[in-house]
Amino acid sequence: MILENSSGALFADDIFKNRNVFLSGASRGIGRAVALAFARYGANLYLVAKDAERLKKFSEEIASIYTLGGTSRVIRYRACDFAQLEDVEAMLEEAKQEMPFHIVVNNAGIYQTEALAGHSLTSWRRLFDINLNAAMLIMSHLLPSMIERKAGRIINISSISGSKAEAWGSAYSAAKFALNGLTQAAALENARFGITINAVCPGWVLTDLAQEQIGSGEWQALNGLPADQSMELTRLSVPQERFLSADEIASTVLFLASDQAQGITGQAINICGGLSL
Repeated sequence: MILENSSGALFADDIFKNRNVFLSGASRGIGRAVALAFARYGANLYLVAKDAERLKKFSEEIASIYTLGGTSRVIRYRACDFAQLEDVEAMLEEAKQEMPFHIVVNNAGIYQTEALAGHSLTSWRRLFDINLNAAMLIMSHLLPSMIERKAGRIINISSISGSKAEAWGSAYSAAKFALNGLTQAAALENARFGITINAVCPGWVLTDLAQEQIGSGEWQALNGLPADQSMELTRLSVPQERFLSADEIASTVLFLASDQAQGITGQAINICGGLSL
């Protein structure tokens, strides 16, 4: 169970009761783990992802699992294509009408394997829109109410690729470097309002996104290895010789969203099994 040890939960069960969480990229991988963790500790959720059917089923799953004092959490969801910034802005206008947000987690993201030589501008822009520009719009729209309340938490899911570049992933690295810079600038602007803004930077996490990346034809061609051997090579590249779990990332997100982390802002926190060393 997330954020539990042998003695039980590390947080009180209702620590996020009456807290409203906006979460992008919510239906699978890290986003799914983050949503389940917040629900576990009493939060209301506004979930956003591209796949409407997957998002609907996941929202129903959460509603069926978690109750608090006999009352289901408030769970809202909205499908959104983060590559279409007009859709992102329309979604945000709807979201602001649903509930005020105390916590924002920007998790939507994609990866693409592509050499810089001859790189497509179309694919470059698409990755930047999803991985960076959508996060900027979300913060731009949701910060004003946090400033008014003089409280808020924003956690951007970045990557160790935002501090340690990788070949054949120049667009991804550049977008994550920029996201870390945006996180620091936003943290400086808003610290006096009681708002903390941090980035969580995972290494190799065993998610659909990572498996799709490692299993892609481009990745296998670069390594000269089939998918199963590429997975093993990737695992062994981590000093701890393992993939991280999405729950490990979710645990850090919840801590940063809690009152215990009020002194932490503007940080890019690596969770990578030592891969950044």
